[in-house]
Amino acid sequence: MFQMLGVFAEFERGIIRERVNAGLARAKAKGTKLGRRTVKASIERIRELKAEGMGILKIGRTLGIGTSVVQRVISATS
Repeated sequence: MFQMLGVFAEFERGIIRERVNAGLARAKAKGTKLGRRTVKASIERIRELKAEGMGILKIGRTLGIGTSVVQRVISATS
């Protein structure tokens, strides 16, 4: 009984994997950029705002990026 449930679960997981890969391939073919956005353009702006005395949360909200990105940029400059 449990063996049959395992077989069905494995089959279903394979189908899901195929659908996901097909969707990713379709998005890539359309030219959609996959992955995280780059913040290279914002690095200087983050440094400027921090130098002005703005806090990490406010910088993140102002630029529309996560606080972890702001912290990473600030710690890299220190």
